[in-house]
Amino acid sequence: MTRPLDRAYEIARQRQARVVLPEMDDPRIAEAARRLSQEGLAVPVPVADANNRLTDQLVAQRGMRAAIAGRLLNRPLIRAAAMVGAGQADLLVAGAVAPTRRVIEAASLAIGIEPGIDTVSSFFLMDFPDGRAFLFADCAVNVDPDETALADIATATARRAEALLGHADVALLSFSTGHSGAGATVEKMRAVAQRTGFTGPVQADAALDPATAQQKGCAGGDANVLIFPNLDAGNIAYKLMVQLAGARAYGPILQGFRAPICDLSRGASVDEIVNGTILAIACASSA
Repeated sequence: MTRPLDRAYEIARQRQARVVLPEMDDPRIAEAARRLSQEGLAVPVPVADANNRLTDQLVAQRGMRAAIAGRLLNRPLIRAAAMVGAGQADLLVAGAVAPTRRVIEAASLAIGIEPGIDTVSSFFLMDFPDGRAFLFADCAVNVDPDETALADIATATARRAEALLGHADVALLSFSTGHSGAGATVEKMRAVAQRTGFTGPVQADAALDPATAQQKGCAGGDANVLIFPNLDAGNIAYKLMVQLAGARAYGPILQGFRAPICDLSRGASVDEIVNGTILAIACASSA
């Protein structure tokens, strides 16, 4: 069985994506860039100086005046995002120094939102010791998404699952399956299911076990994409899987933009930077 990260490495070697890493002053980023280049996984490109093409990208994307765009381009993170938006790089890797909100701000200004999606979100690739793999979303960005945002999160994550896992079987998780219970989050997930056609609301056991799903009278039981009703549930779940089940969590990868973005943890290791970059490349290959 080919693990998803191995599959992503194969895609990266074939694609040779141009990756811009605006935090090269950090030794971890510099070493990750060296490894990406030396191992033939990606082509790190330097952050460009401010130029008319990048200014034009901000003006076109946000409708701002050129003078304002010029001032924004004094920031390396925004220049890097503008390079992706202008086609001078394929994806952005940042967050070892900048907080997530700044990475999202730069991408929103310069890259823009994926067609058909209005919500920026994130996912983790969860790789378990028994060989199973899942995408968990949203575990890092949206605190209490409404049904419209959750539909976007589910749709975007399904697209990423197609690239990383080969197929997407989406479960909209709740404390209730079908019509067995009621509550605000249950109704929210039911509305998302009606919007998207994905399975839900469904409890985690019915989402993951066919026999339980049959007993509870719902379809599925073999989900590989788990969508949580809020950030509490998603963040707690992925951390529990790491601590109690020995899962490896790769990410978060930001989605909902025209290009996937690897949003690094401030404490990310070189291995985590490389692996996150590779996942973002694999996701970009499906766009």
